[in-house]
Amino acid sequence: MGISSAAPRRSLWSRWTRLRRLASFHGRILAEASAPGTLRRREPPGAPTSVASRPWGVRGRRAFHAASPSSQEVTLTSERYRVQRLPFSRLSDSDVACFERIMPGRVVTDPEELKQFNVDWLKSVRGCSKLMLKPQTTAEVSDVLRYCYERNLAVNPQGGNTGLVGGSVPVFDEIILSTVLMNQIISFDKVSGILVCQAGCILEKLNEYLEEQGFIMPLDLGAKGSCHIGGNVATNAGGLRLLRYGSLRGTVLGLEVVLADGSALDCLASLRKDNTGYDLKQLFIGSEGTLGVITAVSILCPQKPKAVNLAFLGCQSFAKVLETFTTCRAMLGEILSAYEFMDEKCMELVEKHLKLSSPVTGSPFYVLIETSGSSSTHDEEKLNNFLEQAMTSGLVIDGTVATDDKKIKMLWSLRERITEALTHDGYVYKYDISLPVGKLYDLVTDMRARLGRSAKNVVGYGHLGDGNLHLNITAESYRHSLLDAIEPFVYEWTARYNGSISAEHGLGFKKKQFIQYSKPSEAVFLMQRFKAMLDPKGILNPYKTLPSSS
Repeated sequence: MGISSAAPRRSLWSRWTRLRRLASFHGRILAEASAPGTLRRREPPGAPTSVASRPWGVRGRRAFHAASPSSQEVTLTSERYRVQRLPFSRLSDSDVACFERIMPGRVVTDPEELKQFNVDWLKSVRGCSKLMLKPQTTAEVSDVLRYCYERNLAVNPQGGNTGLVGGSVPVFDEIILSTVLMNQIISFDKVSGILVCQAGCILEKLNEYLEEQGFIMPLDLGAKGSCHIGGNVATNAGGLRLLRYGSLRGTVLGLEVVLADGSALDCLASLRKDNTGYDLKQLFIGSEGTLGVITAVSILCPQKPKAVNLAFLGCQSFAKVLETFTTCRAMLGEILSAYEFMDEKCMELVEKHLKLSSPVTGSPFYVLIETSGSSSTHDEEKLNNFLEQAMTSGLVIDGTVATDDKKIKMLWSLRERITEALTHDGYVYKYDISLPVGKLYDLVTDMRARLGRSAKNVVGYGHLGDGNLHLNITAESYRHSLLDAIEPFVYEWTARYNGSISAEHGLGFKKKQFIQYSKPSEAVFLMQRFKAMLDPKGILNPYKTLPSSS
């Protein structure tokens, strides 16, 4: 789609908006959204009614427990990875009876019901827990952990079970401590924009609640329809809004956490400035449930933008993707809220497996650029200027623009559902890497050359605005020989360019042994000392995040 440099601005905007109105594109997306198999949230029995637990609408999101092989087909983690069980106590009938007294009717022992909570969403790891507990209050979590600490029973905290590194499910028979019923909004201050809520609130439900108040959550994820805010904080999730609003380490103001011995730590501050002593909440943000169980969160929420635009553009090369980013950052300035990229193979998989059609085709790379501000006129003018520059300079070869909420969500689904499409392609080896932006796609190219035909697909996409690459490799089934070809090569490559082996997914079970590629031994040793101090028996989410002390 060529645009003359002499074209007037309003004409330019009209040509872009006409393209986005193509009925065939919108018809295909709408048909997909209403197709059979669209997931709806299943409310747990006895769940309290709350603002955070309304029925789902139709959105692009991960379709949990619907697209991948059944849990019976997943090899036990202990067998696939040859892990030895630590000397924790084993669950007894008297233990179950005690938990029933603490939370009557919210103790799950049915093996069939437990299956989906023992398996991660990728269907790559599986534990064999015989018990799941569903507390509703911090006091109940405290009672559970106090008992488990005394009995030396290992515990696996679990939110929405949307993690991608095996951190949210048991490795052996750890008790699953689910926050699914801890879904109450405690307070919201419209003046300060500070939200206080329980850890089990679903991210999407929180955002819907805030939108009614004129605010939004500072983070947005493809898994927003299932993930819990407590799990987001515990993994320091990044997502699609980090470019604009920063990480959770800056927006989380306070936490309530229950420690391994059952003691409750109330640091649920609602102050933006508090310079008294150590900032203890930072210990638990990103700790993946290994230092304590987050039960409540205080978080600073930005006002909802009055004007949002989304451009979906095609680029001829990754070099053009980088140049486009540099140009849009300079020209869009304060209204730039997201810059995502994906390669053509990602789009092929989304179309093949999810039947989503892109309005822009035939490009080796694609970018999603979102603007958000307070004035539609001001933002349109800035976007027009950028688009004119991008087209006339040859940075972009095709594109479309959406300005209304419904169509914006349709375009976002092309990016957000890549993870879902990959699960339909076979077993997925996932890598979440931070790198200098200029080197971001080189890893994908080198990995394709290294693996050749031994992999089915090697794709790259991610948050280019903050240097985060999602490298995904698919195969018909899990093969240890393919894993050996990928690791540790992928980590060595990342370390060579001073990157991080985990940008936002955490280390969980799968990546804990590779932490040395991103952190010096002195830092790892200090982390292990923190773990030993806060959880001396090691009962909280064992086998995760940190390599064994030995």
